[in-house]
Amino acid sequence: MGQTITEQILDDHLVEGELTPGEEIGIDIDQVLTQDTTGTMVWLQFEALDLDEVQTELAAQYCDHQTYQFDFKNTDDHRFLRSAAGTFGAYFSRPGNGICHQVHKENFAAPGKTLLGSDSHTPTPGGLGQLAIGAGGLDIAVAMGGGAYYVEMPEIVNVELTGELPEWATAKDVALHLLGELTVKGGVGKVLEYTGPGVETLTIPERTTITNLGTELGATSSIFGTDEKTKDWLARQDREEEHVELSPDEDAEYAETIEVDLSSLEPLIATPSMPDNVVPVREVAGEDVEQVIIGSCTNGAYEDILPGAKMLEGREVAKKTEMIVAPGSKQASEMLAREGWTAEMMAAGVNFSEATCGACIGIGHVPASDSVSLRTFNRNFEGRSGIEDDSVYLCSPEVATAAAITGKIVDPRDLADELGDLEAPGLEMGTKYGPGMGESDPDIISPDEAVDDGLIKGPNIGDVPLKDELASDIEGEALLKMEDNITTDHIIPATADILKFRSNIEKLSEFTLSRVDDTFAQRALDADGGFLVAGENYGQGSSREHAALCPMFLGVEGVLAQSFARIHKANLFNFGLVPLTIDEETYENIDQGDDVEIVDDVGEGVRNGATEFTIRVNDDWEATAHLDASEREREILAAGGKLSWTKQQHQSGSGAAPADD
Repeated sequence: MGQTITEQILDDHLVEGELTPGEEIGIDIDQVLTQDTTGTMVWLQFEALDLDEVQTELAAQYCDHQTYQFDFKNTDDHRFLRSAAGTFGAYFSRPGNGICHQVHKENFAAPGKTLLGSDSHTPTPGGLGQLAIGAGGLDIAVAMGGGAYYVEMPEIVNVELTGELPEWATAKDVALHLLGELTVKGGVGKVLEYTGPGVETLTIPERTTITNLGTELGATSSIFGTDEKTKDWLARQDREEEHVELSPDEDAEYAETIEVDLSSLEPLIATPSMPDNVVPVREVAGEDVEQVIIGSCTNGAYEDILPGAKMLEGREVAKKTEMIVAPGSKQASEMLAREGWTAEMMAAGVNFSEATCGACIGIGHVPASDSVSLRTFNRNFEGRSGIEDDSVYLCSPEVATAAAITGKIVDPRDLADELGDLEAPGLEMGTKYGPGMGESDPDIISPDEAVDDGLIKGPNIGDVPLKDELASDIEGEALLKMEDNITTDHIIPATADILKFRSNIEKLSEFTLSRVDDTFAQRALDADGGFLVAGENYGQGSSREHAALCPMFLGVEGVLAQSFARIHKANLFNFGLVPLTIDEETYENIDQGDDVEIVDDVGEGVRNGATEFTIRVNDDWEATAHLDASEREREILAAGGKLSWTKQQHQSGSGAAPADD
């Protein structure tokens, strides 16, 4: 039987297991990336592994979330990250150089390679044939140390594209269409592999927009094959030699096939406050808009911003609307500036931002109260923009620019009809300016150019907390009961006042679940142990391991949920918290404040492969909870987390490879 593209790459990198859906596999990782809000903990964990040097082909550290450096704690983090990259042998991308996914795509992403990143949108370079997966920071540290990355073998789904996008429909609409059809849980346990004659009509920037948004479907990854357009794009980045041919075998088999006729798509928009609340733009036309932002890792490339610039030529932004452009990289900014488009957009009333993730996580450009913000981002979770009860819509750059011109949500097709002289901008490929990647690039410091040979830790950078081995008896209060789709933004918010403590777990833990219940952290500390209770899809969203690390620090022993998001469940294992699945009836019957006890000997059960545990509530009633874990995950859980387990494995000679002397 033939193989899909995903299976080909996994097979080439397989070190343990078989490519059977649902079975755990271990794969070699070629490249890793991390960013500034997850990176500090990655490097502290790497240091704790007592390794001297990065073992992957390439490691890259980006500074893209806290680039405004509102506090010395942000700047200290960046200095520490530069020193860690220099000490251990990673590339360092300076603050302001751009968002990790866009900059990595421009400089390092390569077809056929594996990439593991401590950011959930790491699958972005799947658009040029790289198998890229988001994971928790501790998984990144272990991979950098030479250890395999373990993941449940996903189902491979064929998304067959036919036709060609009509005028005013974009790659963003392809992704929004899939979100509307499949929901934010539709890709869980799957890799979406894009095939069909429609693929050749899409450029690499369009493909990477689609793979970026695959994360919002819950997918493990998303990937396209390679072709002449891949080769052409790499050539535009001075990296044509990295091109390899990738396509599925003729007799490859997929778990299922989803057909998308590109010709049938129209401008779509995700309404507040979830990326799968998708409707045609015409259904919400007329809504007043006070803020428009084009940018982010989804639509921040030169090719994403240029259509907006063309639409604004000879026009102005509406007086009651603010329009911001936040490029995904400094390269995109430079290309626009050299061609005069930056000046044209500024003349139209556009405000340019530094190349940063900022606004996407509520750092800068926070919307006004009781206002609508249109953004070309990938997430519109409630409160993520920096203000509670926000009203954020997700759309293409074309739809966003149309709203900026009129001050209202409008289908750009209707605006074109109204104005008479507004043409569909289409997509125009750019060729980068300036020096190539590496020694001559002033914004990327290569390992050979390192300016630090030791770690520089400011006063806000703490130690990595460790958990004791799993106990036999686990009991405590149901500390908090939550609904479906609790995101990692709910668990550990990423706003400027909180994000600066990502290197200081003791302080950061004070904000745990504050967006759900601002009394939680203190109650958890006072309780000295207990459980979190949640509905479906608990932990969706970003890869931030702090969403598991901080509850662990506060004494939480486990989570009882109807289902878990992939990365967060892995992070719970990594930090020694027991993730147990419960049914709807059990969820409905547990109340916050109830006493919960796992009746069985938990430590023994986990070690011996038990899949069912009995929970007793208030000494009054019992229910069955399920543990879905591989043998390796059980060992990690029993050891109190992956850091302790990995050090044990390393000492016994069976874990991450030691650095060369």
